[in-house]
Amino acid sequence: MKNNNTRFIPFLLAICLIAGIAIGTFYANHFSGNKLGIINTSSNKLNALLRIINDQYVDTVNMGELVEEAMPQILSELDPHSSYIPAKDLEAVNADLKGSFSGIGIQFTIQNDTIHVNSVIQGGPSEKVGLMAGDRIVEVDDSAFVGKIVTNSEAMKRLKGEKGSKVKLGVYRPGEKDLLHFTVIRGNIPVKSIDAAYMINENVGYIKVNKFGETTYPELLIALAKLNQKNCEGLIVDLRGNTGGYMAAAIQMVNEFLPNNRLIVYTQGRKSPREDYNSNGTGSNQKMPLVVLVDEGSASASEIFAGAIQDNDRGTIVGRRSFGKGLVQQPIEFSDGSAIRLTIARYYTPSGRCIQKPYEKGKESEYELDLLTRYEHGEFFSADSIKQDETEVYHTRLGRPVYGGGGIMPDIFVPQDTTGMTSYFRMAANRGLIIRYTFDYTDQNRITLQKYDTPEKMEAYLKGQNLLNKFAAWAEKKGLKRRNNLMMKSRRLFEMSLYGNIIYNMLGMEAYVEYLNESDKTVLKAVEILEKGESFPQAPSPQATTDKKE
Repeated sequence: MKNNNTRFIPFLLAICLIAGIAIGTFYANHFSGNKLGIINTSSNKLNALLRIINDQYVDTVNMGELVEEAMPQILSELDPHSSYIPAKDLEAVNADLKGSFSGIGIQFTIQNDTIHVNSVIQGGPSEKVGLMAGDRIVEVDDSAFVGKIVTNSEAMKRLKGEKGSKVKLGVYRPGEKDLLHFTVIRGNIPVKSIDAAYMINENVGYIKVNKFGETTYPELLIALAKLNQKNCEGLIVDLRGNTGGYMAAAIQMVNEFLPNNRLIVYTQGRKSPREDYNSNGTGSNQKMPLVVLVDEGSASASEIFAGAIQDNDRGTIVGRRSFGKGLVQQPIEFSDGSAIRLTIARYYTPSGRCIQKPYEKGKESEYELDLLTRYEHGEFFSADSIKQDETEVYHTRLGRPVYGGGGIMPDIFVPQDTTGMTSYFRMAANRGLIIRYTFDYTDQNRITLQKYDTPEKMEAYLKGQNLLNKFAAWAEKKGLKRRNNLMMKSRRLFEMSLYGNIIYNMLGMEAYVEYLNESDKTVLKAVEILEKGESFPQAPSPQATTDKKE
């Protein structure tokens, strides 16, 4: 009898254990609100939180809006450049780097709650039907489009559209009594990424690249062919203010200048094994003397280009330290049309430098204000104010030292030019008064200004028009008190801005860049380097190397 009772003891213990687990789970679930199910699987914690909010929150919650607001916050915890793009913004974000978009083919500004046509793109849909610079668009598809409703985003929304679609415009043209009506068939409008390509003098060519998009490399080839036909013997590539774009475009462009099998850049990340990108020797300008211009606005793909040229000792970098963005983003789209740009790797220059400047979690504002901090430290005005991390020293092919820690430090530093800067000029510029005045002046004098077809001719004419005094009188009516002493101190800056904006309004971007370059100290330094035949870096002397080690 005793043996039989002993035989059932393990069975009874198993039943008790199972019952205990069941009772414990019941009370845990009952009193903790399913806590165990949430915390035991952290990957599902966010979904569980949203489910609980949807089921139990005191008020009705728009879950879609909540997710849209949460996505950017989550990604901001990773790094400064991973980002979320809502579906409504994705097309506009992508369009800037695409080779074209569908629209009516005008450049416009909004003045006094009305669309003013600045220029009509040559060969575009608007030119074909007869729209002209100076026209005011006051109706779109038979509805009035003036007043507070006229914003830049709303104007773009109404004027852009699918290729082949039609938009009916009501236009007021100065000098005409009645409104003019045009039906424009939307078409592909090219998005240029090269602002200017021209010969600065008989020997030196200049190319200004504003971004690295889908068509930038073909545009570069066309620009190089144009300059080579004019016997270009030295080239300036201006990347100042170029915030980047597609890495592939930068690699293709650098390839034009490097001999075969030179490392251009490599990428590497936790889930992304190292991948090298090398030149293939097909470049058509491998021996062209080259100077690359950078500044604090040059970032990402611009830094790939400049870093590859510098580390391969292919040319001279001139200007100020670049921004310092060395993270590779992969676009990932969701089914609702939104997308994220997720950092998956870092990129490194041929010498091994990671160009990404330091960042810390929770200090996003410090990262965003880095350029202001650089300015306050005097970095824009003196090379000695630039703090480079000398513990991160690397070497170019010739053995020249270059440093990590963020950005590309130029071989030749050119400080920001603040000659003539006064509070009066700064207020006039920051309030947009110079742009507004020059637009009005252009609009009122368009017929006369059309007689001058080069920046030089137009500048010569404008110098005789007493524009500075006319501007000061106009600006005073807009609330900017006239300050004659400060105005005279800033005379050169005022005249450059006034003449430059009018040249841009009448002759376009390339003429505007050409005019500004005439007195740009960084450009003039680049020309000097090329004319002296000093664009190809030299290996450091043994004595200099010894001194550095000591």
